[in-house]
Amino acid sequence: MGLGAHAWTREENVKVGILQFFGWRDRSVPLNSVYESALERFSIMDETGYDAVWLAEHHFSSFSVCPSVHMMGTMAAARTKRLRIGTAVSLAPFYNPLRLAEEVALLDVLSGGRVNWGAGRGFERSEFAAFGIAGEESAPRFHEAVEIVLKAWTNQRLSHEGKFYQYDNVEVLPKPVQTPHPPVWMAASSIPAIDWAASQGHSILMDPHSSRADLIKKRQHFGAKLVESGYSDTGRTVPMARLIAVDETAEKARAVAKRVAEWTIASYVGPKHAANVRQGTVRDFGGKDPVDYYLDDVMIHGTPESVIDQILSFGEQIGMTYLMAAPMSGRSFRMLTDKVVPRIAS
Repeated sequence: MGLGAHAWTREENVKVGILQFFGWRDRSVPLNSVYESALERFSIMDETGYDAVWLAEHHFSSFSVCPSVHMMGTMAAARTKRLRIGTAVSLAPFYNPLRLAEEVALLDVLSGGRVNWGAGRGFERSEFAAFGIAGEESAPRFHEAVEIVLKAWTNQRLSHEGKFYQYDNVEVLPKPVQTPHPPVWMAASSIPAIDWAASQGHSILMDPHSSRADLIKKRQHFGAKLVESGYSDTGRTVPMARLIAVDETAEKARAVAKRVAEWTIASYVGPKHAANVRQGTVRDFGGKDPVDYYLDDVMIHGTPESVIDQILSFGEQIGMTYLMAAPMSGRSFRMLTDKVVPRIAS
């Protein structure tokens, strides 16, 4: 209940963003149609009540075929006027930090100062193997990269002597339009990741795969750790990602959610991925069948009225001020836009 400045109530609206995956589920469909659909969605979002699009970076998997959120962010910025452009996330260990600082800053310049920077370490072992990075280096590389990016944005010249990177008096250009830099979030699913973010005073992005009960516990833990580290939790924006299916009947929405649960488990978080470098994604699925776990404990699905009620109820429980919605179908996005967002968005 009521994390942050005060207890959240149903009378309060939330900001709503879209967590944009680029799933290529049917390989008989041309890959470019995945991008075309996303670009059409960005234009619709700009005209409606959304705060931001948050672009998901993944590599070497049809689960989401967007290897460059910064390049996609440039396309999103070109098609919109007010929509904020978020990364959820830039997988920082896979970049030279100077290049990462340059790319995000350039996107901020080209978008007129509309970037929300979300950074994460990643956990898909196949990605680390293909990029030649040891999985056990993921967290320290991530931490050092974030430190360097922030230093590059806030200092005229950058010098750094670290475990993985060394720089001497480098001028990183351009600097972001937003000062001192774009708003920053860290993806944090595990307790160690949450503890590190809180120790640095960073806000966090909360993932779409945790159960609602787990998300509540983690949010409370984050708030406590912030205070323990000398930072305030008051008024802090913590976007919470939820997979959402909306349809005219509960049965249709559940069928969509079931298909997406099966796809997600098979391609991303299921038992065959148990060797991944985890950031706290649930491995045992709470002792349930994995599909039932997603349907019952993770996803929000139903009619527009039911989805509104579920979002508001969850908001009351966790003090949610920012919903990062991941629509599970084109129809879910349209109904979310037309029927749900106008009722809940600030």
